[in-house]
Amino acid sequence: MKRIHSFAPVEDADASVLILGSMPGKASLAAGQYYAHHRNMFWTIMGELVGAHPGLPYQERLKILRSSGIALWDVLESCLRKTSMDAHIKATSEVPNDFNAFLLQHPGVTHVFFNGAKAEQSFMKHVLPSLKSAPLQFQRLPSTSPANAGMNYRQKLLAWRSVLPGSSGLFQHSGAKTQMSV
Repeated sequence: MKRIHSFAPVEDADASVLILGSMPGKASLAAGQYYAHHRNMFWTIMGELVGAHPGLPYQERLKILRSSGIALWDVLESCLRKTSMDAHIKATSEVPNDFNAFLLQHPGVTHVFFNGAKAEQSFMKHVLPSLKSAPLQFQRLPSTSPANAGMNYRQKLLAWRSVLPGSSGLFQHSGAKTQMSV
């Protein structure tokens, strides 16, 4: 099993939203692009929400995310994994990215969205206990991966609308606590 590494964040100094995956899959790593698997719904959803359509060149999609106040990254900096499946990440090999440094450089980030359960679990285990940022709101969204076949596209799109301003039902982090905001 080979150690794999995530990409640099897609970010802008004015970002207010941070979307986190766990670790890029094999298709993404081979292409050097976030969510490159042709059946992953991330870019289709971002196309409907902010205009970052999958038919646009990759750099143009990233530019649209940045101009929409959305940063994109992965929880893990590196790990050991046999396949593209999150379930195949060797738990003892997980090394998180440096979120304290990232959030210090991006003080406008107030909302963190997890693209699936593994991203949320890894963040809560490796990052949250030592997070030194201002209060943040957290929400897990359904994975856009083709492996998440339990929801159809419309259901995922509806859930992902929460990345837009004015959403509610997020989890809030203030200090060492994580609580549901109402």
